[in-house]
Amino acid sequence: MDSDDLEAPAADGEGGLRKVIHVDMDAFFASVEQRDEPSLRGKPVAVGGSSERGVVAAASYEARKFGVRSAMPSVTAARLCPDLIFRKARFEVYKEVSQQIRAIFRDYTPHVEPLSLDEAYLDVTEDVRGIGSATRIAELIRARIKEETGLTASAGVSYNKMLAKLASDQNKPDGLCVIRPGEGAAFVATLPVRRFHGVGPRGAEKMARLGIETGADLRARDLAFLRANFGAMADYLYRAARGIDLRRVSAHRARKSVSAERTFDHDLSSGLALREALETIADHAWERIERSKSRGRTVTLKLKLADFQTISRVRSIAAPVASRAEFGRLGLELLDTLLPLPMPVRLMGLGLSSLEGEEDDEAAAAPPGQPDQLALF
Repeated sequence: MDSDDLEAPAADGEGGLRKVIHVDMDAFFASVEQRDEPSLRGKPVAVGGSSERGVVAAASYEARKFGVRSAMPSVTAARLCPDLIFRKARFEVYKEVSQQIRAIFRDYTPHVEPLSLDEAYLDVTEDVRGIGSATRIAELIRARIKEETGLTASAGVSYNKMLAKLASDQNKPDGLCVIRPGEGAAFVATLPVRRFHGVGPRGAEKMARLGIETGADLRARDLAFLRANFGAMADYLYRAARGIDLRRVSAHRARKSVSAERTFDHDLSSGLALREALETIADHAWERIERSKSRGRTVTLKLKLADFQTISRVRSIAAPVASRAEFGRLGLELLDTLLPLPMPVRLMGLGLSSLEGEEDDEAAAAPPGQPDQLALF
């Protein structure tokens, strides 16, 4: 994507044409383990707990070939891949490597928006080093990451954040994909809807029942249809199907939520046990809220049942939650709306969102709520 390419008019009415790179490290945690322990290279590796209650935090590409995925129960992963090697997470090491990578990013632009330890958006519209091409900048960044950390990264280059993120996943691992102005709508038309951020497995199933399998199918539905079937997600889906995303790359991205969660040693089923557990989780979450000096109006309760089904309940109030007592009370009220539950609970979480200072332009293209919002329908 050279500078001449970016003088082309935006397709489908996209505004704020930019040069955006999304860099995503390949199987980051697992790759760090393989780098630091050469005997693991080429073998299926999972980072996470290997106990009965353990969960996979990351899986190497060798493990993914067997169907092992992050957030999968460790017992399931071990059943899918009997030779799977588990390693405990070393988050301090991952953070240190992440800082190395971010330092590389900042050599090319001050506009870096980290999403997590292993991925970030970069706005290189202002070519501070005079390289002349966003694609070339992405190539240089990937080469430096490999040289300085021994790890590989995939990158997507496009004219908005959504397309850049989709592109970075297109040629993984160790790949590069460029979506030029005028190509966005055609690119998303070919994608299965499950590739769209915010569309979980159950959301994709619901869309399939409505005859929506691809981005093209989604684009063929008008806004009224989408609102009738997908509620608050409708406007986002309408824009996404057209490759539209007006969000800025923000180097000072506002925190979206503060929360705490716990996976229980044994599944809980009684209302008394669940309420006691919620009080403990609320204590941990409120400590984080106070430490981050956050103020928010929305309390979210998350439960993962014994069959791994996730249930969420949300309540928003007019003024920011003022105290730990109010935070806990709202959480308990949400829990009471769910009791009695159809089966025991293996994980519980409580969080605060709608925080003061959130960026308004995030609503321009990002799906509302949690990334798997549609899975809850």
